[in-house]
Amino acid sequence: MTSSKRRRVDTPDGDFLDLDLAPEPAQGAPLVLLLHGLEGSTRREYMSLTFRELFDRGLRGVGMNFRGCSGEPNRVARAYHSGETGDLAHVVAQLRRGRRGRPIGAAGFSLGGNVLLKYLGERGDRAAIDAAVAVSVPFDLPASAARLSNGAMRHTYGAYFLRSLRRKVRAKRHLLDAEVDVDRALAARTLRDFDDACTAPLHGFAGADDYYARADVRRHLAHIRVPALLIQARDDPFLPRGATPDAIVAANPHLTAAFTDRGGHLGFVEGVVPWRARFRAEREAARFLASELLPG
Repeated sequence: MTSSKRRRVDTPDGDFLDLDLAPEPAQGAPLVLLLHGLEGSTRREYMSLTFRELFDRGLRGVGMNFRGCSGEPNRVARAYHSGETGDLAHVVAQLRRGRRGRPIGAAGFSLGGNVLLKYLGERGDRAAIDAAVAVSVPFDLPASAARLSNGAMRHTYGAYFLRSLRRKVRAKRHLLDAEVDVDRALAARTLRDFDDACTAPLHGFAGADDYYARADVRRHLAHIRVPALLIQARDDPFLPRGATPDAIVAANPHLTAAFTDRGGHLGFVEGVVPWRARFRAEREAARFLASELLPG
């Protein structure tokens, strides 16, 4: 996405959010806001693939970097987390204000999918997004955090996330010392320990368990009132088997389940790998959003 344009959006608390705007395929094209996963950015491969798929279908992608994820530390003693929907609401309002009457969709990946679905459920009929796609959502957040903090996952994905999070804490120590026990956060050996020491107290939660319970998206799914496609693999290593909320999704006519037996986490590769691989989730996300946002 080398031709994207970066736009900075100031937040009410004196911070900022960086947006990356893809080229416009046609004047007045519908917008699709893209939300990345934990410690990702708009530059991740799955984001770039989605930008291209959207453009090919006449939609303009707008990538939102969560606080501290655009390559520059944010300015205040806070970050982002799985349940933080205020920043998303602020960006959507900004996009609506500047492009009145233009349809706006959204697609979220992993943590970004959790944030998106929680936003939609919290607002119900008042959601300012016209259609949505969520891919590889941690539907059972407590169980997902436990998997990333134990066993083999602790030493692979969990360790990767933890290194990145600790690096950001070191860079912002001058802002965080008055808010959290920074030494305890830097000494965290698991993702859960880090959330208990830093993420939770920094954002008003009593601890990691309180954070996971309040950010968990399952209790919000029944209240979503816009068309939303949920792309999820039952073998997602971030979740235990049986964590997909089949009954809740089936009971809400606004939700469409695309639950597959295989696909891993943000995988869903088909075709001949690696030479002629096709990435189905990104393509299906763009197809669904085009069908909902474009006329006819």
